[in-house]
Amino acid sequence: MKFFTYDISKYTVRQLVALPVALLVISFLFLGFNTLTTGMPVDPGIDFAGGVAVTIPQSADTPADLEAYFSGYPLKSVGEGVNGGYYVVFEYMPDEDFLTLSELINDRYPDAKVDQIGETFGKTLQAQALWALLFSFIGMAIVVFIVFKNFVPSVAVVISALSDIVITAALMDIVGITLTLGTTAALLMLIGYSVDSDILLTTRVLKRKGKFSEKMQGAFRTGFTMTSTTISAVALMFVVSWIGQIDVIRDISAVLLIGLFVDLMNTWMLNAGILTAYVGGDKR
Repeated sequence: MKFFTYDISKYTVRQLVALPVALLVISFLFLGFNTLTTGMPVDPGIDFAGGVAVTIPQSADTPADLEAYFSGYPLKSVGEGVNGGYYVVFEYMPDEDFLTLSELINDRYPDAKVDQIGETFGKTLQAQALWALLFSFIGMAIVVFIVFKNFVPSVAVVISALSDIVITAALMDIVGITLTLGTTAALLMLIGYSVDSDILLTTRVLKRKGKFSEKMQGAFRTGFTMTSTTISAVALMFVVSWIGQIDVIRDISAVLLIGLFVDLMNTWMLNAGILTAYVGGDKR
């Protein structure tokens, strides 16, 4: 079967960048609104907000039973655990409430495992994770500028990577994926994936000889093959973790899946559009 073509000459620069730029602006506004109203751009999980996580082994109770039983406490979510059990998360609560909750849990679920993360410790982890994202992004930007020594192509790579993270974070919040240590790690991985595909595109266009459209098509064939292979592997990881009820791996793979599809758009529309304007296409 013939590989479908990527004919960039069919589109103007405005057509290429319109959708990615619009989504980037909307995502910035969405995350900014969240930050102003809640203090965080994405709903934080127990790792960052603090709270209580209860792992209940196999139980005949239904989620409705659990919600009724713990109705006097700030219950955040009831998820399925391993072997018919449950993973119950509560928001942060004072020590007195935590002690009474622990007694309530022990009375009905003596084999349950109770973990508490303090609010102060959660905020410390939150700050460290945000600094890790910031320094990783700054480090990536510095390396890109050193490699290309050319302002416009370097900015295109950095903007595409930034757009990947911002749009993915907004979609995370929309679909209900919380910001945890695991999903923060997934966002850090996305920086690497994004830079990989963008550098491939930029290197092919700037350093190879030939018609601009042909160089674009060659870069697209290689880049799309790389990204689609990664998407297939991550999709399999998501399915296995969902069936096995491994929540951490499921959330990480979900964030990576969202980010990889966003990266396809940003690389082959936003970055490609900027390069088209910079190089001039095939002198069109």
